[in-house]
Amino acid sequence: MSESISLSRDLIKRHRSTSKEREHRHHRSHHDEYETKHRHSSSKRSQSPDSKHRKIDETYKVKKQNDNNDILERNSTVNKTATTMTNYSKPYETNFSKRVPFSLEAMLERNKKEQEATAKPKFLTKQEREATATQRRQEEVEAVRQRNEEMLKKHDTFSKEAQRTVVKDDQGRDRYRHEKVDHRDRSSSSSADEEREEAAVKERYLGIVKKERKVHRLNDRKFVFDWNENEDTAVDYNPIYKEKHPIQSFGRGRTVDIDTDKQEEEDRVASPLLSYREKDENNRYDERHWSEKNLEEMTERDWRIFKEDYDITTKGGNIPHPIRSWNEAGLQKDILDVIKTCGYKEPTPIQRQAIPIGLQNRDVIGIAETGSGKTAAFLIPLLSWIRSLPTADRSLDADNGPYALILAPTRELVQQIEKEAIKFGKPLNITAVSIIGGVSREGQGFKLNLGCQIVIGTPGRLIDVLENRYLTLQQCTYVVMDEADRMIDMGFEADVKRILEYVPVTNQKPDDELAEYTKDFASKHKYRQTVMFTATMKPAIERLARTYLRRPASVYIGSIGKPNERVEQNIIMCSENEKRNKLFEILGRGIVPPIIIFVNHKKTVDELAKVLDKTKYHSCALHGGKNQQSRDFALGQVEQGKKDILIATDVVGRGIDIQDVSLVINYDMTWTIQDYTHRIGRTGRAGKSGKAITFLTKQDSAIFSELKEVILQSPGSHCPRELLNHPDAKHKSGTMVTKRN
Repeated sequence: MSESISLSRDLIKRHRSTSKEREHRHHRSHHDEYETKHRHSSSKRSQSPDSKHRKIDETYKVKKQNDNNDILERNSTVNKTATTMTNYSKPYETNFSKRVPFSLEAMLERNKKEQEATAKPKFLTKQEREATATQRRQEEVEAVRQRNEEMLKKHDTFSKEAQRTVVKDDQGRDRYRHEKVDHRDRSSSSSADEEREEAAVKERYLGIVKKERKVHRLNDRKFVFDWNENEDTAVDYNPIYKEKHPIQSFGRGRTVDIDTDKQEEEDRVASPLLSYREKDENNRYDERHWSEKNLEEMTERDWRIFKEDYDITTKGGNIPHPIRSWNEAGLQKDILDVIKTCGYKEPTPIQRQAIPIGLQNRDVIGIAETGSGKTAAFLIPLLSWIRSLPTADRSLDADNGPYALILAPTRELVQQIEKEAIKFGKPLNITAVSIIGGVSREGQGFKLNLGCQIVIGTPGRLIDVLENRYLTLQQCTYVVMDEADRMIDMGFEADVKRILEYVPVTNQKPDDELAEYTKDFASKHKYRQTVMFTATMKPAIERLARTYLRRPASVYIGSIGKPNERVEQNIIMCSENEKRNKLFEILGRGIVPPIIIFVNHKKTVDELAKVLDKTKYHSCALHGGKNQQSRDFALGQVEQGKKDILIATDVVGRGIDIQDVSLVINYDMTWTIQDYTHRIGRTGRAGKSGKAITFLTKQDSAIFSELKEVILQSPGSHCPRELLNHPDAKHKSGTMVTKRN
């Protein structure tokens, strides 16, 4: 260390001495320049003032340049000296003129320190980590962007080169093609010219006579045929060519490369179609209406007109024709007598199409409006099948459970179906039992132990009876789900699936052509038949149908989800306080009873019933809060004519058939348009007309748009101006309306 300090001192001294010598030399040079300048100035006094000033400026510029060079030289010398002192101050350099290499121990020690520094974890704050991550992410994004730009540039370059190459190749190919064409054309034209030249020479020197062509004028009387006199014009009428010889057999009645059995099978399939075509050909000019023809004379055109007249639409393969009257249904005589006794003169549209399908043991999906006779549509095929079974077998199989199971959403609908089943089945010695809540379970179990062929019930009570072993479904082969969409809306989908799991799977239909096999229809060993009736086809209904129905035939009557066209709909716009006065005004017109008034809440039912009881009007109340006996009593009072007005909630909104209801009043508007359709469907049933009146308030604005569309589509209804021009009726609920500037 001391040696390096001494060396640095010597260097500083040497630098100072050199700098003093340089300054002395600099002053001396300035002195010489001054003497020379003075000498020249004395010798050349006669020069002009401009040249004198020019010389002075040049001398000053040279002096300034020399000063700058001296300053730069001194600065470089000082920097070299400082660098030399720094190098010699290091402990491992001992020589001034020669640098010593690194020692191995120092290198190892330095590497060790670096490894320890890198191995030791370094604490970073959250801001530093976020900054590092952000920087890393930016670098990655930048790298991806650069890579994409490079790829795009390469793609553009490649596309331009390829396009340039294609254009160049096309031009070259076209050039060669034109060259060949030109060459071919030139050769052909030259040969044709030579031939014409030879022909002209021959004609000129050999004297060939040219035959002139005769031109036929328009006024020539001689007719020119399109054929020559040597052609046979009667060849098409020759029996030898007209009638082909039939194909000859080859060995034992077989034909070479032709399977006659396959031909016979194809002919068997095609023969019905050919017979239909022949029948249409024979009856093409028969313009009589289908009602004037016998069943054998009906053509496919007549059946199409028949379905259009009754608004019947079917979906599915091999669907039979609808029935025109009860006598053409193919039912047993005793069942026809029961139908006439019950007062069914003509079948309804749903009965015309659903009964023939049910008699073929086909699964059915019936979609029809309320009050269309769906109950008889599934009861008549069921009774026909049970009637075909031997009486002894029915008595012996009483312990194995019923033959048929009918599901319905509400107690009132179950009781109504039970009444219809008893009305049809009692003359045929067929018993039916209803299973509903609100009634003693032991009493229902006692009826089941006595034996029955048909069980009708609600999903909740049926599960209770099945789990407690009051009922078994070992021989159930006929399942009906009435008002299936209503059951799904009420949350019975899981209960319906649990009930269907109790039905044996041994008689379930396969999902192939055997599902339409009707050989064992009149026996206990037939495939299980499932019938579903609904007002709307929701996704849950479609999912249930795909699970439990096999190749069903769908029957659509009228327009799905639309109200009955025979019901006249009237709307009264009022406030909540004006409803009661409007109600008394309507009741004071002397309308023929029975009348149904629908409200949304149980409390309103009881209040209206008390108010009407104090007046001259005889009314009764029905809602879900009453026990089963009170509900049965209220319905019985109205059906028997002892009460004129029934005030109820939506419990009576579906499936309940009260005879000859003349008026339906919606005291409270429903929350959905589907419930409104079912409410007003309590009137205008069985081909009769009816009337519906609805009170609308501002609180019902969410349904104004859909209600307006339903009323406008009904031919006998009138939409008031207040509803037609209401702002909420011009757009559907839930949509956002923006005003235009």
